[in-house]
Amino acid sequence: MKYKGVIFDLDGTILDTIYDLGNSVNSTLEKYGQPLHTYEEYKKKIGKGFRDLIKRSFPEMTKEIILEQALKDFLEIYDRSYMNDTRPYDGICEVLKVLTANNIKLGINSNKRNDYTNKLVEKFFSDINFFGVFGERNNIPKKPAPNSALEIAELMNLNPDEILYIGDSKTDILTGHNAGMGSAGVLWGFRDRKEFEENNADYIFTAPYEILELFDI
Repeated sequence: MKYKGVIFDLDGTILDTIYDLGNSVNSTLEKYGQPLHTYEEYKKKIGKGFRDLIKRSFPEMTKEIILEQALKDFLEIYDRSYMNDTRPYDGICEVLKVLTANNIKLGINSNKRNDYTNKLVEKFFSDINFFGVFGERNNIPKKPAPNSALEIAELMNLNPDEILYIGDSKTDILTGHNAGMGSAGVLWGFRDRKEFEENNADYIFTAPYEILELFDI
């Protein structure tokens, strides 16, 4: 079918945030005398919000009270540095502009905290009209729950099956499925083809321009 809207994940899909995230977590781990991780290792830890990222980065038996303080320390560090090395992936801005010019409605749905999500979108994509930009919000279930994706669909005034959901992880593919949308995984992000195949992604993209091939443009 011809899709009329696209909802994008943020980290690992349209923005390469791995360096600022990895550096901020490593600075936090260093403060607590814990082993550091590589950027490749962080690619497998990101996707379910900051709290989960900290929990997965510290040793398994770390006490909850330490994780809570470490999360606060991480946020202080990340708040100072989250735009240092973050950049749009090559070709993404051009794809977003082509989709917009052809009246394809766009939205963003992330598990990154809502304030950071909106600040990053304003910084890097201020010339793109998004119908909804949502990150992690209080009292709204995170992905793969479909709540935010369906809220964006309402803002677009589209049925879910008219929308393609694009992300870089299992969480995004499941979000698309749960929302009744088409689902696509991207190979330039944080995960691999196997993860998308195992979770029945409808499409797998190796480069941003391939997204345009699904549209009559």
